[in-house]
Amino acid sequence: MGTAEPAAGSTPPEPPRPVLKRLPTPATRRRLSAQAGLREVMGQFATGVTVLTAGGERAHGMTANAVTSVSLEPPMVLCCVSRAARMHEAIVTAGSYAVTVLASDQKELAKYFADWRRPAGLAQFDSVDWTAGPQTGSPLLDGALAWLECELAEVYEGGDHSIFLGRVVASSRGTAQDSLVFYGGGYHQIDGRVRATA
Repeated sequence: MGTAEPAAGSTPPEPPRPVLKRLPTPATRRRLSAQAGLREVMGQFATGVTVLTAGGERAHGMTANAVTSVSLEPPMVLCCVSRAARMHEAIVTAGSYAVTVLASDQKELAKYFADWRRPAGLAQFDSVDWTAGPQTGSPLLDGALAWLECELAEVYEGGDHSIFLGRVVASSRGTAQDSLVFYGGGYHQIDGRVRATA
């Protein structure tokens, strides 16, 4: 029995596409896939965006969102930093760190301090406006929503990160109103005038 010819003017059917077979995932890659899954899940949790900084001989800055308050009395905050990051050594060496809470118009600062190609040491701050913190000497970036200076109180192991618990020795607010937020792998702006209606 013959195959019917396509009607005049009609498009001939596409040839069947080959079926791609998924190769088995090596055991060493399975663990990495689980970590990527956690990153995707946590990406659904909206956070503020900060730049952690440390002064001294190993001065450094790094964009971070793993920052939270711990206690009001005494005032304490924590940040989580990969043990492989230059920021880790900078905080340990300085024995202190600062947190700059970025405003909505500071997305470029967030991207800059997340870029490993920036200069090392104090030279990375040459292209930004900043002031040395009066208590720790850590760079505080201008134009932000708020700043915290912390003395390192405790260091806890947290998997491939360290949890730096800091005692707040100085805090201040800026004049900016709107917040920069990280969500779903990108930066977003939150209008500070929006208030919950519930």
